[in-house]
Amino acid sequence: MVKIRLRKTGCNRVATFRVVACDSRSPRDGKFLEILGWYDPRKETLEQKCGLNLERVAYWKSQGAQVSETVASLIKQVQKAQA
Repeated sequence: MVKIRLRKTGCNRVATFRVVACDSRSPRDGKFLEILGWYDPRKETLEQKCGLNLERVAYWKSQGAQVSETVASLIKQVQKAQA
């Protein structure tokens, strides 16, 4: 099963994240199928915090991928900002 979730990058206390499509059995920072965007919680505005390729997210969701709660929240925020 494919999941869309966050993958931690960066170093201690300066974590950033990538939004990835990966196999649900792979570890958090393990192999992934595709990078769909990024998330940096230390930035102030949403445009600086998050970048998502919503077309690819929609593609993976149409293929049956499950979205984690955190990524679902980010998707809603980005869609609201674009509207």
